[in-house]
Amino acid sequence: MTGKQVIYQVFTRLYGNRSITRHMNGTIEENGCGKMDDFTPKVLNRWARMGITHVWYTGVIRHATRTDYSAYGIPKQHPAVVKGCAGSPYAIADYYDVDPDLATDVDHRMEEFEALLQRTHEAGLKVIIDFVPNHVARQYHSICKPANVSDLGEDDHVDRGFDPVDNNFYYCPGQAFVPCFDLYHGEATPYEEYPAKATGNDHFDNAPGRNDWYETVKLNYGVDYYAGGVLYDNPMPNTWKKMTDILLFWAAKGIDGFRCDMAEMVPAAFWSYATKAVKEQYPDIQFIGEVYNPSLYRSYISAGFDLLYDKVGMYDTMRAVITGQAATSAITSAWQQTDDIRQHMLYFLENHDEQRIASTFFAGEARRGVPAMMASMLMQQNPFMLYFGEEYGERGMDHEGFSGCDGRTTIFDYWSIDTLCRAASRKLTADEKLVYAQHEQTMQIARREKAISEGTFFDLMYVNPHLHRQYAFLRHIGHDLLLVVVNFEDHEVDVDVNLPKHAFDFLQVASGEYVATELWSKTKTNIDLQPDKAVRLQVGANGGVVMKMKVTVSENHKTMENIILNEHHKEEFPPAHTAEHLLNQTMMRIFGCERSFNAHIERKKSKMSFHLSHKPSRQEEKEIEQTMNRLIEEDLPVEFEFVDRNNLPEGVSPDRLPEDASETIRLVRIGDYDVCPCIGKHVRSTSQIGRFELLGTNWDEENKVFRVRFKVVQ
Repeated sequence: MTGKQVIYQVFTRLYGNRSITRHMNGTIEENGCGKMDDFTPKVLNRWARMGITHVWYTGVIRHATRTDYSAYGIPKQHPAVVKGCAGSPYAIADYYDVDPDLATDVDHRMEEFEALLQRTHEAGLKVIIDFVPNHVARQYHSICKPANVSDLGEDDHVDRGFDPVDNNFYYCPGQAFVPCFDLYHGEATPYEEYPAKATGNDHFDNAPGRNDWYETVKLNYGVDYYAGGVLYDNPMPNTWKKMTDILLFWAAKGIDGFRCDMAEMVPAAFWSYATKAVKEQYPDIQFIGEVYNPSLYRSYISAGFDLLYDKVGMYDTMRAVITGQAATSAITSAWQQTDDIRQHMLYFLENHDEQRIASTFFAGEARRGVPAMMASMLMQQNPFMLYFGEEYGERGMDHEGFSGCDGRTTIFDYWSIDTLCRAASRKLTADEKLVYAQHEQTMQIARREKAISEGTFFDLMYVNPHLHRQYAFLRHIGHDLLLVVVNFEDHEVDVDVNLPKHAFDFLQVASGEYVATELWSKTKTNIDLQPDKAVRLQVGANGGVVMKMKVTVSENHKTMENIILNEHHKEEFPPAHTAEHLLNQTMMRIFGCERSFNAHIERKKSKMSFHLSHKPSRQEEKEIEQTMNRLIEEDLPVEFEFVDRNNLPEGVSPDRLPEDASETIRLVRIGDYDVCPCIGKHVRSTSQIGRFELLGTNWDEENKVFRVRFKVVQ
């Protein structure tokens, strides 16, 4: 599999349903249901040709539903604790079973899933399924678990609200389940639960409301929420072993990844245990986490997650740009927040939780989301996720039943998707065909162009402040240079895109006149690439251009290809490491001292020590912080050059070079402010550092040492 990873999320129950009955709150008999057999080799091969690499089959594992399958030995669910006729795919009723709605032959539903898995792999696609770790259906009971497995809750001490080891659920001892809604729901007898269990959204009393996840029960991973969230993981909670065994069960089927629902509601310590156990046996399997709190991103990546939703960063930013609530410069800020972990961030514009772009609740028209799709797909190496129907401009404006008319495609009702039905019968409108072509062409570029899947990304917005509704960047690898500009306006624009000298130096591209091929239209034109000069481009309404050029490698780069630098073991956080350079020069200028003799630069906080002649006053300490933030705001370029160690420029001392330093030295220049030998990682300009905060200082009078503690806030 080559090219960029593109995940196609498909709601399995809805995809192949071609019934156009669409009765509100309709049953499966009235409205029909898609099947696993609908994913034919023809469909799967078309997706592969389109540029899809992974298919996330949403809703495969059996969940609570109002459809009665008791004739097949499947326990019937009480309708009072099922949302919608079809039920939520995130209210799991049996982790070891396949949803019978999806089967042509219910008795052989697992075999049908295994056949789907095989067909998908034969098409060259990888398979992702949901793992729902935080909660289960209120009437969870496994009929398909292996013989040696005890069921969730089977051995619980129901007289205890919380037990750190033995209990799988949280209880309200001595209290019945009494929510504020009808517990009969048309049945002769009400739903009864004693003692009541906590809901999946952390409602720990016996009376959840309609807006709670009342149909689900919270799983206990050893976190005592009654005592403020204390984690007990020694001895290991029973739930850890049971849930890891479920992961191993599905991994043994040959799936390629798990999309882990509400992963951040489960402690990272569990994920460290589970992902390690699974990857020891299946090293190539992927874990994709639904984590919405940016402060937790790095903890969950450290716990074994390969990808995390970039929801509150890139998704929210793109939505604001599409709707005119933010300028395109906000896209730069969004990717900078996670630049150090960008390979782990999954970009998307739609999924089952979010409103459709074309809905009246979002952009109103699918074409307005196209430039965001183009930018998200092409701007970095990290993966992109496409939600089924998004490629046709599905509006999600149906009033399906439980879901209501909210701009989302229902996950609770039996329904069919209008655009997919018409696409199957080749009755798409001209606008829908255009949106599909734009998605397909963009994915083809992402798959075909190594500059996209493997190359360097260079954001051009810092030298193009006049662009408020356009976003411009470069992608580069070897002799291939791509200039990408997308336009969020509803009309065609002529734009001048400035190319800074730093881009030529950073990418090691020679200036000159090149023949450029626009990859969407295939038209050719001559482009004169010159440092600090503008390139004029015409960009269509709600569209973009990708100008591909075969460029000459600069002479400096040819020399660099033969340079061998010292091995570098430090894993710096580039913003803080660049701030270290600025602070060194600032201290030298204010106090006339030498550069720091002891520095520890970390993400959360850093410290540097200097030999000074006197203890700095409070006014001088304030001057340090003010100077640093002024320099950051000036957006000074961070540039590199290579020189012979015997020909260092004036002001750069060889005294601090290691004894085994290579003959060729890399110099890091920050504007005209500082130059220093360094082989570490840096940002591209000082504005990418963020805000500099002086956390505190210490003064050692005996040794005349001043220690500075600081952090950078992005």
